[in-house]
Amino acid sequence: MNPVVIGIIGIGLLIVLFLLRLPVSFAMAVVGLAGFAYLTTFDAALAVLSRDIFDTFSSYPLSVIPMFILMGTFAFASGISERLYRAAYTWVGHLRGGLTIATVFACAGFGAICGSSTATAATMGQIALPEMKKYKYDDTLATGTVAAAGTLGILIPPSTVFIVYGIMTEQSIGKLFISGVLPGILLTIFFAATVVFLCWRKPHIGPPGPPMARKEKLRAITLVTETLILFFLAIGGLFLGWFSPTQAGAIGAGGALLIGLARKQLSWKSFFDAGKEGLRTSCMVIFIIAGAIIFGKFMAVSRIPLELAEWLGGLPIHPMAIITIVLFIYFIGGFFMDSMALIVLTIPIFYPLVIKLGFDPIWFGVMIVLLAEMGVITPPVGVNVFVIKGIAPNVPLESIFKGIFPFLVALILVTIILMIFPKIATILPSFITY
Repeated sequence: MNPVVIGIIGIGLLIVLFLLRLPVSFAMAVVGLAGFAYLTTFDAALAVLSRDIFDTFSSYPLSVIPMFILMGTFAFASGISERLYRAAYTWVGHLRGGLTIATVFACAGFGAICGSSTATAATMGQIALPEMKKYKYDDTLATGTVAAAGTLGILIPPSTVFIVYGIMTEQSIGKLFISGVLPGILLTIFFAATVVFLCWRKPHIGPPGPPMARKEKLRAITLVTETLILFFLAIGGLFLGWFSPTQAGAIGAGGALLIGLARKQLSWKSFFDAGKEGLRTSCMVIFIIAGAIIFGKFMAVSRIPLELAEWLGGLPIHPMAIITIVLFIYFIGGFFMDSMALIVLTIPIFYPLVIKLGFDPIWFGVMIVLLAEMGVITPPVGVNVFVIKGIAPNVPLESIFKGIFPFLVALILVTIILMIFPKIATILPSFITY
């Protein structure tokens, strides 16, 4: 049978296994091993399996994942997220919709030391939703804002999605991290502007809070000092070439741990809970990468990436039209698949095409993350929506999904802006020489 046909059958089988809720990593490893064995030999498949798994788990660049994940879990255990929200609320809480604007800014701040959209949404949801309920904010606005703003956790560095993309494409993780800074700021502004627009149209959905004195606002600045120190120490040191990505993550994790100890907010229980959560998440991501590498070998011998690149590259249309088609596939795929699963499944297929068409791989990484952000808030998968549903069980699921759509429009607009002005994503990485 034609290798391309076998590859298409393998992709279809993989999607079925995803829909059956088989763990992503095992599904990709099983299909990849079976497909590779069919197209070559079983002995060759076993050799590839053992070698690739060993290479993955012994890879030094992969150690960046647990370091940055630990940074986020220790930051949460140290109470940094709560202080970020208090600081943002002090400055903008008196505005109409101020609590939701504060939530957006706090999510951006926590995303700068976390790297996970679900962790950011869950953390800020536990803090912000009770406050918004107390001030009688509309449930749709409140839950939609937290679910959408939580996506900033995978765009503003550090980001687990950037790490996985960098490892799979052999791109500089440092450059990918830095590439998310300006788009992350732009998206934060668009999210805040969305809240302002919604509250301008319907003032009752976001009543203003009490005004704060100037002295309190100045005092609130000290509440974000820890976040700024961690961000500039880890990401700034990475940008300046002081640290490798793994060293930056380790320094950030150590800094978050020291902050918790200095503030006496890190008990033995919270320390072990944070470590356990970081270990669980790290293992999940590393297993997904291992499975993706095995599946990628199958895709390579099936010739699907090469055939697709040659077919799309030969179409008599502008390369930007082709990349638009690719991004639209990601957009539709995000409706039905977990964002990490979608990325590791499609990178071996579309990345060679992107390079052949002459697009910047760093820019494409940012676009992938933006599309992944859409995937975690759109039905029926919408992981962030279900996280918020768990925090606010009395709010109907359809109300939360309704609340995210204005922010989805903001995400789409930012994606279009980055397609028109790719320099927004590539100008900062251009200053990094390693």
